[in-house]
Amino acid sequence: MGLHIGSIAPDFTQDSTAGTIQFHDWLGSGWGVLFSHPKDFTPVCTTELGRASKLKPEFDRRNVKLLAVSVDSVADHQRWIGDIEETQGVQQAFPILGDPDRKVASLYDMIHPEANDTLTVRSVFLIDHNKKIRAIITYPASTGRNFTEILRVIDSLQLTDTHSVATPADWTDGQDVIIVPSLKDPEVLKQKFPKGYTEVKPYLRITPQPNK
Repeated sequence: MGLHIGSIAPDFTQDSTAGTIQFHDWLGSGWGVLFSHPKDFTPVCTTELGRASKLKPEFDRRNVKLLAVSVDSVADHQRWIGDIEETQGVQQAFPILGDPDRKVASLYDMIHPEANDTLTVRSVFLIDHNKKIRAIITYPASTGRNFTEILRVIDSLQLTDTHSVATPADWTDGQDVIIVPSLKDPEVLKQKFPKGYTEVKPYLRITPQPNK
């Protein structure tokens, strides 16, 4: 059975550029983004690792740790980091797992044989403080990820957890949000949404973002 939203993220112990990582312990009480790249010393992957490093302060602000993985060795990663830092103008800011035995790639179903039977696709797993998978995003090897979108999804998920709201299409941080349909008690609504809300339909109630 494959992994789904709501599944507990599989635990593992694997070597990385920052030493041995025991995944659940490493995550601690925070969130995590585990993302795979097909191969070291390739152009799209180089830009992705650089972009994620530049955005690390934004992930830190959300209490989210970054962890990359490919089926290459830690020794290969260490050599590649020099290229990343030189070409992207940033210091590599988070660990890269070595996975030559395909252990992590297999646990997370990152190798899609119809695309390539040895290299990982660009998988992204957003994992919360309870070690649950909250979102799964998959890109082909030729398409670099949009890390701004990954941050947007994290913002949405964390807002839902803390304020019982959902986010509409194309939402970005600071815009109006939607009250979840399960909240119906008028007193609860008044307490949770003191700024008020607009009822477009009984199931579509718009309110200003509560934490802004």
